[in-house]
Amino acid sequence: QVQLVESGGGLVQAGGSLRLSCAASGRTFSNYVMGWFRQAPGKDREFVAAISWNTGRTYYTDSVKGRFTISRDNAKNTVYLQMNSLKPEDTAVYFCAAGLTFGSRPTGYHYWGQGTQVTVSS
Repeated sequence: QVQLVESGGGLVQAGGSLRLSCAASGRTFSNYVMGWFRQAPGKDREFVAAISWNTGRTYYTDSVKGRFTISRDNAKNTVYLQMNSLKPEDTAVYFCAAGLTFGSRPTGYHYWGQGTQVTVSS
């Protein structure tokens, strides 16, 4: 059974940092792309970043470039999202996802975690 379990969310002041983790289990992910998405209340789910588990290639949405960094630890089967210089507009539930397509569309990802709340106060 595939499981993606996010952790690391919380409340932080604007300008602060958080590191989200996504522990993956239940299958081999070496050919997969791991993505982070977020969803704020009343808004659609939004792509944040993705990384190829095999090559380490990364992809970011423009609004987080230079502030967020996605990485993976193959030995721990874990993907991270380091978030710096956080802004109130980054407030959302953050989801980890796994798929076979390197891209920003949620439909390209087959497995999803339950999400972790990130709240940035002004």
